[in-house]
Amino acid sequence: MGATADVATSPDLTNVDPPGLVFWEPFSMARVMMRDPLGMMTRLAREHGDVVCIRLGPFRYYTLFHPDHVKHVLQENHTNYVKGPIIARSKALIGDGLFTSEGDFWRRQRRLAQPAFHRQRVAAFAETMTACGRELLDDWRGAAASGAPFDLMAEMSRVTLRVVGKTLFSLDLDGDAKAVGAGLQTAMDHVVYRTFHLLILPTAIPTLRNLRFRRALDALDAVVLRIIESRRHEPDPGEDLLGLMLGARDEETGEGMSDRQLRDEVMTFVLAGHETTAVTLAWTWYLLCRHPEIAERLRDEVRAAIGSREPTVGDLPALRYVRMVVDEALRLYPPLWGFGRQAIAEDRIDGYRIAAGAPVNLSPWITHRHPDFWEDPERFDPERFAPERAATRHRFAYFPFSSGPRLCIGNEFALMEATLLVAMMAQRYRIELAEPDRPVLPEAKLTVRPMGGMPVRLRAG
Repeated sequence: MGATADVATSPDLTNVDPPGLVFWEPFSMARVMMRDPLGMMTRLAREHGDVVCIRLGPFRYYTLFHPDHVKHVLQENHTNYVKGPIIARSKALIGDGLFTSEGDFWRRQRRLAQPAFHRQRVAAFAETMTACGRELLDDWRGAAASGAPFDLMAEMSRVTLRVVGKTLFSLDLDGDAKAVGAGLQTAMDHVVYRTFHLLILPTAIPTLRNLRFRRALDALDAVVLRIIESRRHEPDPGEDLLGLMLGARDEETGEGMSDRQLRDEVMTFVLAGHETTAVTLAWTWYLLCRHPEIAERLRDEVRAAIGSREPTVGDLPALRYVRMVVDEALRLYPPLWGFGRQAIAEDRIDGYRIAAGAPVNLSPWITHRHPDFWEDPERFDPERFAPERAATRHRFAYFPFSSGPRLCIGNEFALMEATLLVAMMAQRYRIELAEPDRPVLPEAKLTVRPMGGMPVRLRAG
């Protein structure tokens, strides 16, 4: 990958496609992408540089890897880029919620949800997060005593779903964890399939794939609609996220949110709010298991900062190394491996023409490994996020939560939750891979999940 990326001063190549790949029939591209999308992105960057074009007949798909290009699309020229067709295909699952919506509707929904994520309110969630963590770790006593293996990924999904339920909706969703987990896997597989294939049948047509998706979606909808109905008829909607949405009124018409709008927003926060943090926690512990010296340094910090008591929001500044470990895990295993956009009008990046209407993909998975910005990029090194080193790095070399106006609204929520839970887990247990000689491979669904789960064993800390 090259280091050149000055959008304004690059040579004029506006009539030349960037280097890349050419596919001559639609299913060939889908087969390559679905087989190993992370490997595909890695090869594109290594063999073709920072601006890559994938051609399929008359269609052009652009992938950008340099931090300057990320900055251009997400911040400097963000008004020219919408979520586009790649993200639109996830609407089959999460509808027209905050993640997928655009324009005035997105701005309205963002303003509505923002108070639930103000810094003071997020800080108040810390007690709920630690309570959920305590209950999970108490449940692990039997596994620690027996040494029996269990799937850490499933357990992280369970605890983060409970945190989302209690903090944003004032409900305990622990009993729904299995249904949500199974439904989410099937639904994500379906959305990924629709994303990588140009020729797809409408979900209303009863193919086997569509029927599986409809059953999974029905199971997820049952959880979401129960969340809404549990509060719909209460006289006081409350002050959590659901209460804010239920109490919201249109400035012009005075109307509240429809059931469909509520469903889409709740689905977005239930799924996105727990899935991304769950995979972050699982990969954090995978890396710590692979690097016991870093795990020991983390435990030393936890012991010095809080001893045996539970952490609070006030302890976060003293848990600096824990946060650095989480940040480095997010660098190596960003939950969202790609961010799709679509150019509204023609643009120029690094001298190349980006055609109007063309899909553009940004890849944290690759940019987080760009050798011009990350020394020995595959190495797990939390010290990269020491303040003095982070201050000298390109701001857009690291964007696990996107950036610019569409920065994830829950990024501080997720980072605080991950830091607190990692500290609590380190206090109570030593986590070890059940099969230390078998690498856990990343699988690019909508998020980067551990393929086949993450079997671990516990020892008392």
